[in-house]
Amino acid sequence: MVTTEEIERRVEQADAARSARRAAAAKRVGELAQARAEAAEKLADIERELGDVLAESSEVIGVDELAKFTDVRASDLNQLLNGRKTTRPKRKRTTAPPVAKNDTSQAPSATTPPAAVQTPAPPDVAVPRTAADQAERIPEPVT
Repeated sequence: MVTTEEIERRVEQADAARSARRAAAAKRVGELAQARAEAAEKLADIERELGDVLAESSEVIGVDELAKFTDVRASDLNQLLNGRKTTRPKRKRTTAPPVAKNDTSQAPSATTPPAAVQTPAPPDVAVPRTAADQAERIPEPVT
């Protein structure tokens, strides 16, 4: 018969291996999420700059002509031009100093559900299209 100490040791050993795998998975997801957020921010900056350049150059070259020269679809250029927003300096948020917790407070009860966490929606990413995609695509009206 196995002793209770041996059972406890076996459980701890199994949990340690699982915890290591869980930690590695969480670490990798965190790294990839950070890289994705940085790439999305960079893409948004590039799209903003493209829209600005299109607006600035509209007096000397039109979207249709740019589309011919660059092999970028006129509808994509128009979307960048019309979707641009004026850039404003970012305001820094002021945060209140952290409130000290009362050591005599009770921990939340086990019946209290955890707070829901909302994840941001992924940004729209431009994807190159094939000739077949372009033939089937129907442009959406701009509002």
